[in-house]
Amino acid sequence: MGTVVDDAASVEFHAFFDRHYAELARLAHLLTGEPDAADDLAADALLALWNRWDRVRAADHPVAYARGVVANLARTRIRSAVRERRRITLFWSQREDKTENPDIPGKVDVQEALRKLPFRKRACVVLRHAFDLSEKDTALALGVSVGTVKSQTSKGMAELKRLLGTEEAPMRVHAGVLPTGGAGGRDR
Repeated sequence: MGTVVDDAASVEFHAFFDRHYAELARLAHLLTGEPDAADDLAADALLALWNRWDRVRAADHPVAYARGVVANLARTRIRSAVRERRRITLFWSQREDKTENPDIPGKVDVQEALRKLPFRKRACVVLRHAFDLSEKDTALALGVSVGTVKSQTSKGMAELKRLLGTEEAPMRVHAGVLPTGGAGGRDR
């Protein structure tokens, strides 16, 4: 039988979970570009938060802490995927048959362009523009300085502009889950 303190912590955590799970899953989706991984990363982050709930609930900004955990888990997942792709590329690069003049798609959507950004730039752009966080809140979530958030967001938006081939960078990156097919694309 639990104590009153344990029951209060459990109720508090469940309320936190209900309020922030969807947001954390959207953040994971935008950071990784993998809709299937978003729920898993959000659940893993919340499990980690539950295991340290006494410290998390005493923090000044528990939601910022949660976003930071999701960002770290996403970074780890991306690094694992990059290592795997490098191994596959190394394997296939030893083969002789290479495709000449590969088909380059005429459409590039924001989600694909985001995947091409280095992780820190992507995280800053997503948190600032998709989640409308202030520079300070973004810095708290990522564990970096406000100056780093400013420079990485600026550089990330400039790189998105270049990747999308537009005169202007997108003013807003939508936090909603984008379809993975051709919908939501942008003509060059």
